[in-house]
Amino acid sequence: MKTIDYVNLSLAEVFDEAEAIAVDAKTLFGHLSAQQLNWKPGASEWSVAQCLEHLIAANSAFHPQFDRIIAGENKPTLWERAPVLPGLFGKLLVKSQEPKSHQKFKAPTLAQPSSSAVDPQVVDRFVGNHRETTAKLRAMERLDPAKIIVTSPFVKMIIYSALDAARLVVTHERRHFAQAQRVMETEGFPA
Repeated sequence: MKTIDYVNLSLAEVFDEAEAIAVDAKTLFGHLSAQQLNWKPGASEWSVAQCLEHLIAANSAFHPQFDRIIAGENKPTLWERAPVLPGLFGKLLVKSQEPKSHQKFKAPTLAQPSSSAVDPQVVDRFVGNHRETTAKLRAMERLDPAKIIVTSPFVKMIIYSALDAARLVVTHERRHFAQAQRVMETEGFPA
């Protein structure tokens, strides 16, 4: 498996990685049954389906802000105009979400997956949501995403560039793909 420097991905590399993620979602999880998708290694651990559902919710949280940017209706706040903070926050946040990082985080309420069984169409829903998120990022490309500052939809004090938001999306998706793959490799996973 190749090592990716998520913190320094160019926008073109983000789009390449996004395309690979869409393909990998189908390859890795598209063949799983409803039972396999919803199987959990333990009561407090997530199933494959919950990992995907979490990603759908997390990506969707960015959509309103991305839509305002694309429409030219985004008005930077005073906080978003702070000169050093976006670069600092962006790098730290992307680094924290890398698949190889074993630091655990509690998912924000806005991005919590369902606690009940998730329908087996979750893989297709993830791919559709992922493609929608990627399309919004592509629509911002002409606006120079490295210079556009966004506020985290989860923690209003955290700001970073739209380019770092794009990096964060693919890094976060890879992190939870790795988590889902660990679930599939756990003893007791349904055959």
